[in-house]
Amino acid sequence: MIRAAIVILVAFVPMIAEAQRSKRNERKLRALGAIEPPGDVYRVMQIAYPACFVAIAGEALLRDVPLGPSFTAGPVVFAAAKALKYWAIVTLGDRWTFRVLVLPGQPLVTAGPYRLMRHPNYLGVAGELVGAALMAHAPLAGVASLLGFGSLMRARIRVEERALGGL
Repeated sequence: MIRAAIVILVAFVPMIAEAQRSKRNERKLRALGAIEPPGDVYRVMQIAYPACFVAIAGEALLRDVPLGPSFTAGPVVFAAAKALKYWAIVTLGDRWTFRVLVLPGQPLVTAGPYRLMRHPNYLGVAGELVGAALMAHAPLAGVASLLGFGSLMRARIRVEERALGGL
């Protein structure tokens, strides 16, 4: 039971704060004329992302495995993933949202983690899922979440690349 509670806590508390920041930034970007490209999978991601953590916590409840090495590794992976994700968020500043919103005429961000990789935020999200699955000792839900949400992230990256191609 403790594994499930910890996963819910570490996943949803930051998620709520991130959603608030995203909404605030979205309003600013739209006011500046940001464009949202067609074909985004945001609506599905909006449901699937929290559902992944619920599934992981659910498997933790069903397994009810005592705390052990995977529980120790999970927070390390999760924290590293969050650090990468927050580095990307801080680097993008007001341009970071859950939605794909592009400001016409603005240059592509190439600072921070974007110097090293094209989509660090998504690597961070994948790491969050892996870390949560390790904490929860939830290999089935973890793999299913990573594969399922991973396919959504790949679709999202295609939308972003198309939208950013005009910059």
